[in-house]
Amino acid sequence: MSLETLKTRLARRLVPADNWRPGLKPGRSDYDLNPGSARLTTDLRPAAVLIPVVARPEGATVLLTRRADTLARHTGQIAFPGGRLDPGETAVQAALREADEEVALNPSAVQVLGLSDAYETGTGFLVTPVIGWLDAAPVVTPSPDEVAEVFETPWDFLMDAANHRRDFYDLDEGLRRWFWAMPWGERYIWGVTAGILKGLHARLYGDEDHPAAAADEDAA
Repeated sequence: MSLETLKTRLARRLVPADNWRPGLKPGRSDYDLNPGSARLTTDLRPAAVLIPVVARPEGATVLLTRRADTLARHTGQIAFPGGRLDPGETAVQAALREADEEVALNPSAVQVLGLSDAYETGTGFLVTPVIGWLDAAPVVTPSPDEVAEVFETPWDFLMDAANHRRDFYDLDEGLRRWFWAMPWGERYIWGVTAGILKGLHARLYGDEDHPAAAADEDAA
């Protein structure tokens, strides 16, 4: 799939950014694979992440971070730039601000194409994924207090359903918690990050197992 075709598909399939409103119902959640689990709260705190799609000549990539080892929560996990909404912020404003704070990604370098489905986390957040398009390789500098590493993963890998797997861990209470995972080399992309990517895949490609299956539709 060419970069132009991918960008067109994103613009067509994503929710327009202007449609965002506080308190939108989640389209995906940590509970999709754990329907019997009790929710910690129904009063979800609003958050947003930026999914930066980088248009490289050899193919699109997605910019991801590895969280700093000194953080109190989710230490060392793979994540998108993002965080809680400040009072009065929209999801787009929060996602761009957090990307600037975490990796010094200039907001002017990001073309916002739209939103994917809001995601409910098991920790009580309602996360809006904001998809941004970067025409050139970004210049980034990770904030050492928050980010240990910035890297890019090929779009085709992340959007290939053959690379999406269900993993689990066992809780002390004898319960088993399932989650999506997309291991890439030595990096283990899992949990909310993988769940958001799975939701983006479903929005863009439906039940198709591989984005190549959509080529005929895009060419029509």
